[in-house]
Amino acid sequence: MNDEFPDAEIIKRESDYLRGTIAESLDDPATGAISDADTKLTKFHGAYLQDDRDLRDERRRQKLEPLYMFMVRLRLPGGVLTPQQWLGLDAIADECANHTLRLTTRQTFQFHGVFKHQMRTFMQHVNALGLDTKGACGDNNRNVIANVNPHLSALHERIYRLSTEISERLMWRSGAYAEIWLGEKRVQGLGGDEEEEPFYRHYYLPRKFKIALAIPPENDCDVLANDIGLIAIVEDGELAGFNVAVGGGMGMTYGNEATYPRLAEIVGFVPAERIADACEAIAAVQRDYGCRTDRSHARFKYTLDDHGLEWFLERFVEYHGTPMEAARAYRFTHNGDRFGWVEGENGNRHLTLMIQSGRIADFDGYPLRTALREIAEVHDGEFRVTCNQNLMIANVTPEQQDRIQALVREHGLDDGSRSTPLGRNAMSCVAFPTCGLAMAESERYLPGLIDELDALMVRHGLTDTPINVRVTGCPNGCARPFLAEIGLTGKAIGKYNLYLGGDARGQWMNRLYRENIDTTTILETLDPMLERYASERQADEGFGDFLVRAGIVDAERTPEVFHKAYSA
Repeated sequence: MNDEFPDAEIIKRESDYLRGTIAESLDDPATGAISDADTKLTKFHGAYLQDDRDLRDERRRQKLEPLYMFMVRLRLPGGVLTPQQWLGLDAIADECANHTLRLTTRQTFQFHGVFKHQMRTFMQHVNALGLDTKGACGDNNRNVIANVNPHLSALHERIYRLSTEISERLMWRSGAYAEIWLGEKRVQGLGGDEEEEPFYRHYYLPRKFKIALAIPPENDCDVLANDIGLIAIVEDGELAGFNVAVGGGMGMTYGNEATYPRLAEIVGFVPAERIADACEAIAAVQRDYGCRTDRSHARFKYTLDDHGLEWFLERFVEYHGTPMEAARAYRFTHNGDRFGWVEGENGNRHLTLMIQSGRIADFDGYPLRTALREIAEVHDGEFRVTCNQNLMIANVTPEQQDRIQALVREHGLDDGSRSTPLGRNAMSCVAFPTCGLAMAESERYLPGLIDELDALMVRHGLTDTPINVRVTGCPNGCARPFLAEIGLTGKAIGKYNLYLGGDARGQWMNRLYRENIDTTTILETLDPMLERYASERQADEGFGDFLVRAGIVDAERTPEVFHKAYSA
């Protein structure tokens, strides 16, 4: 086995169903870290070991180990939680983390700065709220995300229920979570795949796996960026089923042309009552046929490119028992969030707030976290995290709306009217100081970048024009930069690759335009393009669409060209 499988596969297979020596590592007072093998296993439990990179050099000079701590992510299918759960998570941020919460692009929460001695307390508090972190990271199905659409609340509710059903179906089952974090005793006599992990077995998936559900014409979850994208087909006001798209994924590695971002391709239609079964069948195909000898080639997108869609559809019938029907017509028009108040089917109101980079904290002059806590204390509905790092205060009764709005006004919260179109549509990953993969700043870089870009927009009379801007600190694509009209991925401190030409509907990727450039060069590159866009664009034409039509960016998006900069 050791010659055939890389270390990650060996660790999974020999981990005793994700137990490893995590419990022993947590109890070791000699270091703030855990063993390398346990670091890989804790990802399945929703936690990444990180350190404060701002302090690395200073601690090295003092002959201290890095300041190790964990990032912990929740499993929160559909992004829905109650006000009571919000208040509980807010309290956890103070007791166990760095006094902030962060909304992610996968519709859930991340906590940063959780030290090893706090991990069990953190997990127990989360469990007391009826939540968990199981599978939020690791080689398994990640958080299932869903369209946030209050305009069709009955349909949205059905989609949300399906997202939770799929998440529960593909959640790992081992008793390791309860034993390590919640203090439960191992039940003697359990053992073997059928009892411990009937779906994942003892080897789990080759790499992470992501599922999203969208309701046209909204594509606010970038459904085609996922391993499985489910596009709701509504006929006569009822959910008939889903067009199924397979093989999406954003990550790649610089310099390795065998890696590339890819959009999922629609392969057929599945009735709504069979969709959870279909997702399980597709994940099983990847479990059994995905590459386990090269982690850079282990995502589902590469399995499909290796074998072809016809091969996949044959395997699907084997695992699912029924072939897919022909895909049905649909249309996307938009892939961002709608801000401000809207009224749903049942007469209740929904308020979407812009949360820059998803970071919830009390900033100087802007007590965002305090304000949301005060809203949670009086709110009777629910909170919904969007797939774009924003927050919806949902199901507010007409009688309660004035009270909620008074708190929004008192604390200066942004309902979309306090930020520019660029700011409202921008996203970034965390990057420095905590992410070990970051090559450049992202979250801390975004505000200044948006200010600079807004100045260009004003110069060219584009103040009210939305353009999708996304920044990540590396090419792994956590903020989906390869779908942006303007995408930046970190290459080195202060240097980024510039990608241009994505559309405003999330239906095609952008293209590498310039490599390894600084902010000044980024702005100098974009300035004449924005000038042309202002004078030459057609009615309702997005910036990315214009760049392609004008021949500034090539329309070709094949893997063979993705690593090559294109400049007309």
